[in-house]
Amino acid sequence: MADLPKGSKKLLNAWAFYDWANSVYTLTIASAIFPIFYEALFSDRSHYIAVFGFNLKNSALISFVTAAAFLLVSILSPLLSGIADYVGNKKSFMKFFCYIGALSCVALYWFNLENIYVGLSFYFFGLIGYWGSLVFYNSYLPDIAFVEQQDKISAKGYSMGYIGSVLLLLINLSMIMKPKLFGITGTDGEAAMKAMRYSFIMVGVWWVLFSQYSYYFLPKGNKKTDNKVTHHVIFNGFNELKKVWTLLKANIPLKRYLGSFFVSTMAVQTAMLVATYFGAQEISWSSKEESTIGLIVCILLIQLVAVLGAFLTSRASAKFGNIPTLIFINSFWIILCAGSFFITKPIEFYIMASLVGLVMGGIQSLSRSTYSKLLPETNDTASFFSFYDVAEKIGIVIGMMVYGIIDQVTGSPRFGIASLALFFIVAVILLNRIPKKAVLN
Repeated sequence: MADLPKGSKKLLNAWAFYDWANSVYTLTIASAIFPIFYEALFSDRSHYIAVFGFNLKNSALISFVTAAAFLLVSILSPLLSGIADYVGNKKSFMKFFCYIGALSCVALYWFNLENIYVGLSFYFFGLIGYWGSLVFYNSYLPDIAFVEQQDKISAKGYSMGYIGSVLLLLINLSMIMKPKLFGITGTDGEAAMKAMRYSFIMVGVWWVLFSQYSYYFLPKGNKKTDNKVTHHVIFNGFNELKKVWTLLKANIPLKRYLGSFFVSTMAVQTAMLVATYFGAQEISWSSKEESTIGLIVCILLIQLVAVLGAFLTSRASAKFGNIPTLIFINSFWIILCAGSFFITKPIEFYIMASLVGLVMGGIQSLSRSTYSKLLPETNDTASFFSFYDVAEKIGIVIGMMVYGIIDQVTGSPRFGIASLALFFIVAVILLNRIPKKAVLN
């Protein structure tokens, strides 16, 4: 383990490199290949499966499992981050969740419908591992970077994660499209499924292998005291959240903004997590092969356009202000969700993916920066951002549950996606209620 001073270039790069290591999870497992693989398991049977004592639709089932994982993370995050800061071993916690997540990705190789509970457990702990490690990764930022360095190195981490995840996805896509070139045998369908299973192993190995560079340079953590961990320490994170909640009552602009963020993040994150299932079930692909390749291409398209979208959003916010720009973006999301109800053709899905990419990256980056600008004068920004992160995760829990219930009841993700427009309508109403003097330029 190297001992580098705060703000050193090597330390900052080592921190950012963890994005390169772990972002392959979000693209390959959460967004692209696993949803396609999971949907393909049901291609020769009904989309329904008997599990947990219910006859559940496959996409509704995965939505409920995802919601359960985010609920657990939202509870564990303030609990574990407080303990890790107190005893000074956040790197050990980060490693633990990283290895849990990576091993779960590898274990997805054995995912099948005959042992659905085991397979869902692997998926569940993959989510826990990724988001759990991210809590400690993000908490390192003020420890390793000075204030004036944080925006730049955070953006660098995002960029490295994007490049790394797209690189691995392109390799995996090549394996799926041309399995024989990689020595993968079987019929076209069998070989493609094998390639997808191999991609899960590659994600886990990539995650563990490249994270070692970060672990070598990142400090263990600063131990704050020699006292034992007491119940005060254990619940300190929750006490900090309670303190922020009390302060919000007197800060009307921030309170209303957080309300709008809470409902919009429900819809944005849910739309991104279920987009592949929608594409697989509701778009009229000419063949199974076209469906697989088309869905992965759409995910890549969204990633590419999102970079342009984030740039355009930053330019728009500088010219028109943060809140007016957010109102426009949320209004655009309303149109996209409503319009999704009517699309059936691949070309329509490609167009929709491009438009989603334009507003996806923009709304996420602008939401966080707007929150930062609305914060009161305080040295305790960590507590406010912890509150922000927990609100985001609970929003995802509610969004995924609402989507899953609608999908289960109606039998179609089309209704679930269209219903997300209601969340964006509420977000626009709340944004318009923020006092004019709080509108940021």
